[in-house]
Amino acid sequence: MSSVQVITDAEFETEVLKADKPVLAYFWASWCGPCRLMAPIVDGLAEAYGDRIKVVKLEVDPNPEAVNQCQVEGVPALRLFKQGTLVESREGAINKQKLEAIVNPHL
Repeated sequence: MSSVQVITDAEFETEVLKADKPVLAYFWASWCGPCRLMAPIVDGLAEAYGDRIKVVKLEVDPNPEAVNQCQVEGVPALRLFKQGTLVESREGAINKQKLEAIVNPHL
C-alpha cells in the first residue's frame, strides 16, 4: 500500500521524470478551496493504485520550476507522466470516477 509523496522542485526530475512506473503529479495550494476537495480523492487513488502508480503532490507557491515545466495555470492541477513523458493534463477539481478514467488507460 502506498500513499501520496510530497516532493519539491529539487526532487521533481528524480521522482517524476525518472520514475519506473506512471506518476500522477498533483499540484495544489493551501489557499485553494477546490484543492481541499481534491485531496481525499487523490489520497484514495494513491491507496488503491499504489502498486501500479506513484502519486506525488507539489504545493505550487514554493515550487515554481515544476509549475513552469508542467505549464500549470490553475490549481488543483493533475499531470500524469509515463516514462518521463506527459501523457495527461487536467486542471480544476474532478471526481473520483473522472480521475480513474484519466489514470486507468495508462496503467
